[in-house]
Amino acid sequence: RSDVNLIDEVMVVAYGKTKRSAFTGSASELKSEAISANIVSGATAALAGTVAGVTVTSSSGEPGSSPTIRVRGVGSINATQTPLYIVDGAPYTAGIANINPNDIESMTVLKDASAAAIYGARGANGVVIITTKRAKDGDAKVTFDAKWGSNSRLIPEYDVIDNPAEYYETHYRAMFNSQYYHGATAGEAYAFANKNLLDRNNGGLGYLVYTVPEGQNLIGTNFKLNPNATLGYNDGEYFYTPDDWYDEAFHSSFRQEYNATVSGGTNRLSYYASAGYLDDGGQVNNSRYQRYTGRVNVDYQVKKWLRITSNLGLTHINSQSPSFDADTWGSSGNIFYITQQIGPIYPLYVRDAEGNIMMTDGRVQYDAGGSTNQGRPNVVGNAVRDNEVNRDQVYRDVFTANFGAVVTPIDGLTLSANIAVMSNNYRGSSLYSTFGSSSNTDGAAYINSRRYYTVNQTYTAAYAGTIADVHNYDILLGYEQFQNTEQYNWGQNDHLYDPYVGELGNAYGTSSKQLSSGSDYYMTEGFFGRLQYDYDSRYFASFSLRRDASSRFAPGHRWGTFYSVGLGWQMNKEKFLEDAEWIDLLKLKASYGVQGNDGITSSFYPYADRYSASYNEETGQYNVTMSSKGNEDLTWETNTSWNVGVDFSFFKGRINGSLDFFHRTTTDMLYWMQVPPSSGLSVRGYYDNIGSLYNRGIEFTVDGAIFRNDKIEWRANLNLTHYKNEITELDHEIQNTASIYKVGGSVYQAYMHKYAGVNEQGQAQYYYERLVTEDEAGNELAEADQYYVTDVTTQGTQASKYDCGTVLPKLQGGFGTSLRFYGFDLTAQFSYQLGGKFYDGSYQALMHNGQNAGTNMHRDLLKAWSETNTNTNIPRLSTAAADDGLMYGSQSPLDFFLTSSDYLSLNNLTLGYTLPKTLIQNLELSNVRVYVSGQNLFVLTKRQGSDPRYNMGIGSMTQGTGLASGSYASMRNITAGISVTF
Repeated sequence: RSDVNLIDEVMVVAYGKTKRSAFTGSASELKSEAISANIVSGATAALAGTVAGVTVTSSSGEPGSSPTIRVRGVGSINATQTPLYIVDGAPYTAGIANINPNDIESMTVLKDASAAAIYGARGANGVVIITTKRAKDGDAKVTFDAKWGSNSRLIPEYDVIDNPAEYYETHYRAMFNSQYYHGATAGEAYAFANKNLLDRNNGGLGYLVYTVPEGQNLIGTNFKLNPNATLGYNDGEYFYTPDDWYDEAFHSSFRQEYNATVSGGTNRLSYYASAGYLDDGGQVNNSRYQRYTGRVNVDYQVKKWLRITSNLGLTHINSQSPSFDADTWGSSGNIFYITQQIGPIYPLYVRDAEGNIMMTDGRVQYDAGGSTNQGRPNVVGNAVRDNEVNRDQVYRDVFTANFGAVVTPIDGLTLSANIAVMSNNYRGSSLYSTFGSSSNTDGAAYINSRRYYTVNQTYTAAYAGTIADVHNYDILLGYEQFQNTEQYNWGQNDHLYDPYVGELGNAYGTSSKQLSSGSDYYMTEGFFGRLQYDYDSRYFASFSLRRDASSRFAPGHRWGTFYSVGLGWQMNKEKFLEDAEWIDLLKLKASYGVQGNDGITSSFYPYADRYSASYNEETGQYNVTMSSKGNEDLTWETNTSWNVGVDFSFFKGRINGSLDFFHRTTTDMLYWMQVPPSSGLSVRGYYDNIGSLYNRGIEFTVDGAIFRNDKIEWRANLNLTHYKNEITELDHEIQNTASIYKVGGSVYQAYMHKYAGVNEQGQAQYYYERLVTEDEAGNELAEADQYYVTDVTTQGTQASKYDCGTVLPKLQGGFGTSLRFYGFDLTAQFSYQLGGKFYDGSYQALMHNGQNAGTNMHRDLLKAWSETNTNTNIPRLSTAAADDGLMYGSQSPLDFFLTSSDYLSLNNLTLGYTLPKTLIQNLELSNVRVYVSGQNLFVLTKRQGSDPRYNMGIGSMTQGTGLASGSYASMRNITAGISVTF
């Protein structure tokens, strides 16, 4: 097949299709082959590293989770930045993981206004159009695909101190230094460390897991473990030995997936039906994602002038997750955090005097920190235990029905009507078991049920024609209405009769009993039109206009007008290039457009004051208090963008690509304004339109055939994106914990203390702004003559915060290759990021300098300053409160922990073999392919244990952002499969 056909290939765009050569906008399309090559539960994960201008990040590697997609930068501060998802012509809000990737025919990302503006308000952050598979005319075809594989944790532990002796030695030195460098003699400092090393109430570690000869100390004056000490300690009732919590908690799991499809048709009827099952295991116990899917797509040509279409899809999800606090950084219930942070001296299990793990009523007895004669400091609870006895269960049923009718009364005129309905029902239940951390309340149960129901109606009239064989035009007019209803029930109670049942009917507490329910409604409607014109397939023009209304705004501010203009010039059709036969396509394009954004996800009615009522049983009166402050003047956030680019194809499809320059400006940003305490209001704030920002950059995509003949084809692809994000207008500077919003800065602008290294005593130093009030002679300066200078201090409380620059990457993208030879096929796809930063808060927690006794330590602390090691920037170890260390004690953001977010990851590697037809034709098989595939095989980063793909940089807090240790870590998958077609 000749790839030169790509230039005339039909691609899916807004409300229809167009030839690739005639398209004036900027879009990228993935076909089903590229999507199904990725062994993932959600199809959008296939966008990572394959589409220029699209950033794919994740907050969790849990099975069934979907990545976060950003198109051409960060378009807002508080409003949604998520693209609009369109599935078979209708908005889809249930989460892409609820769609079986095997059912997807294509996925198109619309990136500029010319491509997306006709969707109006909802397309301001880009549009992802997903088209499910449909049959073509021909005999029935049956395909069965089966995959079996293994999931395992991809991101390793941080390089922590995992040797118990080394951990005791390091903490002992920190306790010694806390006295020695604060006036004590060496003898007094040794005596203090020996006395308090195990005293958890005085900075000690609490546990002894070594047997030490009577009268001897665990650690000597050389700061080394007593050579006579032996691992394991028996106090006559219990035996203490450390466990590797990480190894005990994490494991590989089984993944299996089965898909069966039937498709076929005649000249009037075509059908596609599929059924799928996915069982995706997690990396810890009680983590599992099961998905059952079914789909029927039918097209029927009733009359020559009437075609009926229907798409029906059903998905059932049964998902189990780790305990409720699994993604709460710093929580003792977070198994990912605790297994990373706990020191290597602590037992996971309670053991009897003989060393046997103790059991209670058939259950393993875990050491919760106070279960024996010893106790842990600070690090409380046992997340591994809680994950075994607690349950977090989610059931979800998603039904989608899309019915359409297409009427062609006269040649060129097409009238279409489409009604899409989606019912998304969710039920979540959380059991806090009597045998876990909720034992003080005899267990607890939480129930959350939600019902989402949407109806989308679209009516269009399109007319296409040609004048004088060279003037081609296509006119589209339409009306669209979207309605969304959300209803919820929520309840909680404690004191469970049966400790294994997390239902409210099994809970008999009173003081914590809570019940709540509510309903919310949202609606948009719009009138739209589009004109597309080309002259002799050389000059192209498109214009779209949409008038949209949103129920999120007050009457009088609901309607907005959005539009786009696009131009294209296919230069290779000109006479001056007619002899350049090596040019298949050379097209210049430019577009400009305006779109809106009403994406306030935290409130359905941000324009209105809202109140909550309560009842006083003593007075019999109802009390009403304001729950949210409205703003009647609130209106659309406006997104204005232009795009200039070139599409090319050379040497009969051997080289294909595009180059785009874009500029995207957001004005009247929807922003959450804080209400000052002096206002007297009980609410925290309200939404307003303030400020503006822009994203501008460049995208480049190229793919080509390095070598090809009848038997062998070797292709390669590369894409890259560079963009800059900058706030250009803001009412006032907004300072957050670790970031700042200011004119001239980006949405991800780091704002934190600056580290100044160590002084001659090994103390940490920080920069601060000191006010000079006297001259060199000691005379007081007039207030107008006083000035600030930058100085250093060892007191973290005096340190100033500074603008530390943007953390957004300078370059991101992906590259890959594919090879087909004699029935074999090999593909590899990589993604990369360069020039950015992220805040490594988990590394900060591991660099606590000894002050957070019981928490593990990074091995970098072994490089801490000492009298024999002065050439270092890591301050001396010390448990003294006066020694800030790296400001861990105040949880303060410090630029020392801003870490390079550069990475290279191998997203997918697949090797397959298609059996020769001569071997299978007697079995009445048309195709048999066997393959092995690896997904998320490796990621190379600056620091072991971190994963910069987990967010855009700083996130909302300094601790744990961008890391595997604070949330569900990314998983590696290796799968083998077989695909058979009858």
